[in-house]
Parts: sequence; C-alpha cells; structure tokens
Amino acid sequence: MADITSAKALARTVRVSPRKTRLVLDMIRGKQVADAIAILKFTPTSAAHEVEKVLNSAIANAENNFGLERADLIVSETFANEGPTMKRFRPRAKGSASPINKRTTHITVVVAEKE
Repeated sequence: MADITSAKALARTVRVSPRKTRLVLDMIRGKQVADAIAILKFTPTSAAHEVEKVLNSAIANAENNFGLERADLIVSETFANEGPTMKRFRPRAKGSASPINKRTTHITVVVAEKE
C-alpha cells in the first residue's frame, strides 16, 4: 500500500465571496506551512482569517491522521469554489428594488510533504 503524503481540509458555506478568497489563496499556494501562516496572520482581510482556520485544520489532519511532520509540509493545493448565494433585495427610488447577492465560498486547502 502506498504511503499517504498529503492531507486536506474543507470549509463549506463561508460567508466571504469566492473572488476575495482566491486573492488570499494565491498568496499562500506553494509556500511552506510556517510561511503561509505568517502571511495569513498579517493579511488584513476577513478571508485571511477563514483561510487560516482551514489551513490549521489541514495541518492537524496531516499530523494526527497520517503522522506527517509539520516542518516538512507545504501548501500544495488551494481553491475556493462558489457556494450557495443568498439573494436579498434593497428598496430603491420610485418603489423599485435592486438585488443584493450575498455570496458564500467552499474553501479547500491541501497540504503535502515536500519532495
């Protein structure tokens, strides 16, 4: 049986738009885990806080479930897929209304051992 060298974590229906989340994920993709956490700590967006929680969960999965060393891990894959959108309406002039889309995101982070 092949050794498992990666672990992933997933956060579903996070109340941040996928476009804003992808900007944060692009910053940490391919980095070592310690560097990625440092980048996320000092990135002043709400998406960075959510991504940091998912990254910590992926690291914990790698350590506890698969016995991987934290120092050997890199962020191998990250992606943000679109979740369900809550549709709301805002009153406008002359009795009309305009839509507001409150978007959500499914965030996935995969950490793997560096080769």
